[in-house]
Amino acid sequence: MRARSASKGRGAEPALRPAAVSRAGELLARLVLGLALAVLFLLGLLPHTGWYRTETVLSGSMRPTFAPGDLVVVTPERVEDVRVGQMISYHIPVGDHHVQTHRVIAVVQRGGQTFVRTKGDANNARDPWLARLNGTTAWQVRAVVPKAGWGIVWLRSPSVRRLAVFGAPLLLALLGLWRIWRTPGTGGDNEAPDAARLLG
Repeated sequence: MRARSASKGRGAEPALRPAAVSRAGELLARLVLGLALAVLFLLGLLPHTGWYRTETVLSGSMRPTFAPGDLVVVTPERVEDVRVGQMISYHIPVGDHHVQTHRVIAVVQRGGQTFVRTKGDANNARDPWLARLNGTTAWQVRAVVPKAGWGIVWLRSPSVRRLAVFGAPLLLALLGLWRIWRTPGTGGDNEAPDAARLLG
């Protein structure tokens, strides 16, 4: 009896290893899928609600407050509440009218409209324009996530978008198949040991 029990114990050890690997693989797949869904929710869906926006820093004009590659989170601010010292994102009034995030150094009211003068913390001179804040809402910097912006640039690339469109469903399908394969069946593989015991 002792010898038989020891044999069963030794045979069970190798059988536990594939099961552990299977559980680890399933957990990893779930974590990857959960992370992908969280990123999609936080960066792809919620910003469209107007509660906040995310922007990637591309220049070093605001060092050391934030640097190239950082991610800034901006939230709505009423134009009439914009004050000196705040960091806001706005469209510059010249050139390609790109979005810039600089610190407000002056607020000017003209003809019922609000204008601001801005300056980058790392720049020696102020920006060479007086920018009008259109509409009723400005966007104020509320948080900075260091180096997360490069990840956003990568995620927004066309190749990664295609991978997300096709990869997420494929990952779900593979996870489902994995669960099916690892579920014990009721076929011949399970019946063979019972037959062997009856013959013995």
